[in-house]
Amino acid sequence: MSRLYSKGRIMGHKRGKRNSRPHTTLVKIDGVENQKDAQFYLGKRIAYVYRAQKEKRGTKVRVIWGRVTRPHGNSGVVRSKFAHNIPPRAFGAGVRIMLYPSTNYGNTSQHAFLVQ
Repeated sequence: MSRLYSKGRIMGHKRGKRNSRPHTTLVKIDGVENQKDAQFYLGKRIAYVYRAQKEKRGTKVRVIWGRVTRPHGNSGVVRSKFAHNIPPRAFGAGVRIMLYPSTNYGNTSQHAFLVQ
C-alpha cells in the first residue's frame, strides 16, 4: 500500500526581523533534511486540516489548500502559499503534503494553486 501524503509542520509566516509576511507560510516536512530533498516537493499540494466549532456543509472538519512554491534555506524547510492565509493559531500544527501531482512543476506562480 502506498502513501498519499507526507506529514509536515507549520513553522510560521515568512518574516523579516520586524515584519511578518502572512501570504507565505514556512513548512518543515518530516524526513527532509536538506535543500536537495526539498526540491522533490516543489509544486506539491498542501492541506491544513482543522476542526471548527460550527458545522458547515454537514461537518466540522475544514481544509485550507495550498502549494509548495520553493525551498527556504538549507535545512529542508519549504515556502508555501495557501488559498487563504494561515492563521497564527495554526503555527506548530500538522499539515499533509500530497505526493501528487507526481511530476515536478518547479516554481509555481502565485495563483497556480487556484487553477486546477
